[in-house]
Amino acid sequence: MGIREAYTFSAWKWLGFVSAVWVQAISGNNYTFSNYSDAIKTLMNLTQLQLNNLSVAKDVGKAFGLLAGLASDRLPTSVILLIGAIEGLLGYGVQWLVVSRKIQPLPYWQMCIFLCMGGNSTTWMNTAVLVTCMRNFRRNRGPVSGILKGYVGLSTAIFTDLCTALFSDDPAKFLIMLAVIPFAVCLAAIFFLREIPQSASVALEKEEARYFTIFNVVAVVVAVYLLTYDLIGSTNQVLSLVFAIVLLILLASPLAVPVYSFLKSCRLLGFEPDMERQEPLLKQEINATAAEKKEAMNEEPPVVAAEEVVAVLEKVRPVIGEEHTISETLQTWDFWLLFVSFLCGVGTGLAVINNMAQIGLALGHADVSIFVSLISIWGFFGRIISGSASEYFLKRAGTPRPVWNAASQILMAAGFIIMALAMPGCLYIGSIVVGICYGVRLAVTVPIASELFGLKYYGLLYNILILNLPIGSFLFSGLLAGYLYDAQATPTPGGGNTCVGAHCYRLVFIVMAIASVIGFGLDVLLTIRTKHIYTKIFSSRRSKKPSTASNDQQ
Repeated sequence: MGIREAYTFSAWKWLGFVSAVWVQAISGNNYTFSNYSDAIKTLMNLTQLQLNNLSVAKDVGKAFGLLAGLASDRLPTSVILLIGAIEGLLGYGVQWLVVSRKIQPLPYWQMCIFLCMGGNSTTWMNTAVLVTCMRNFRRNRGPVSGILKGYVGLSTAIFTDLCTALFSDDPAKFLIMLAVIPFAVCLAAIFFLREIPQSASVALEKEEARYFTIFNVVAVVVAVYLLTYDLIGSTNQVLSLVFAIVLLILLASPLAVPVYSFLKSCRLLGFEPDMERQEPLLKQEINATAAEKKEAMNEEPPVVAAEEVVAVLEKVRPVIGEEHTISETLQTWDFWLLFVSFLCGVGTGLAVINNMAQIGLALGHADVSIFVSLISIWGFFGRIISGSASEYFLKRAGTPRPVWNAASQILMAAGFIIMALAMPGCLYIGSIVVGICYGVRLAVTVPIASELFGLKYYGLLYNILILNLPIGSFLFSGLLAGYLYDAQATPTPGGGNTCVGAHCYRLVFIVMAIASVIGFGLDVLLTIRTKHIYTKIFSSRRSKKPSTASNDQQ
């Protein structure tokens, strides 16, 4: 591959990554339930348990993400994105029709189906984006996961703040945004997101690191901008419109990277003949090396070949760090340690996200949009920092990635204790802590799975891990929070119930703190069991750098 061709492929790869960022920036609609849950609860006269089961229904949609995982190995990225776009349009579109009173409230079971469709739509989007980008940027999985998952975290704040700025928190208008905007963005991404051939050039690898730094900086600017708007707020229509326009410009700014890369490939047009003249020399070296290896193999006595065959036969299962099939993955202790610890982290986090409207009312906050945005924005910081930091310390010292999950679990347990004590400002502190830790868990688990079990069946593996979202939502939000809240709540006229006071969720927070401590223990055990894998990755990357650099200079 000539240098100009390599840079052209690189430009297309970065254009695909920008479109992936946009898809992720609108695919966190599954976390926005608190913004319109009260409207559904009032309209349908639901108890808290019934409302929580609706939130479980949207998370159960992620269980059907297994279909997206299976499809990712058989269908092109464009088809997977299209399926997600259409399903989201239907799921959230029907919810909009109900909340806006365009149609009569549907039966409870039908509402569950449409919430499930809305939740499932994001699994198709996330699978298309993550599988394609992890394969396109194999040597920078941490930053890829951190940036993409970071924008998923920001998407809740993006939707919430845009709705606040343009539509004054109208739940019906919020739902029409959830239906239409993801549909339009996915249709645009279909043309740009695809797998690109890999390049072994050191120059391109260094360029990747610089570009990821730019993406991180832009993402942090977007997050700080959203946080500033949340803290300041504005009721002025002109300022709100300016906020929305500037936000869209910031989201479009990463386009500068692929544009620069395209221009660079055009400037290198004159160097192509030089590269073509050098290519035969490289081919001769490769052919010479291959010939030497073949000659050496022919000189080996037959006994060595027989020993190698026996060794291959004895090696029935791949070891951790090699490519695994799904059945081989499910037979390892390491997978189940990762799975259950993931459940402890995301299940408890989802319980807070899904119940934030009622938690806020119980603790004396009539408007909870600030807490929804805080979870989203600090979730972004948790994702993007842990993705880049885990990659940095892996390359610098071979630090196992599960260490970051363990640290997040202990911090989350402390956050739940603070909220259980109902200290002044506890919901602000709790929202920040839960956001950070939930973000760390999502961003770090994604590359861990690929490093332990490979990328060949990654689409399906990712969606098996994501089963923790509906399972965790059912256990911690649907059962734990629903039953314990209803036990403390007072019935209201016409159906439904309400609860005000710190006692409403105290026991819920204590149980979730205990679950977080259990998750911490499992993460520590996984760290110990996988330490040799990360040491091997660290040693391999260090040994490849000098040889690759010398080849690149020839």
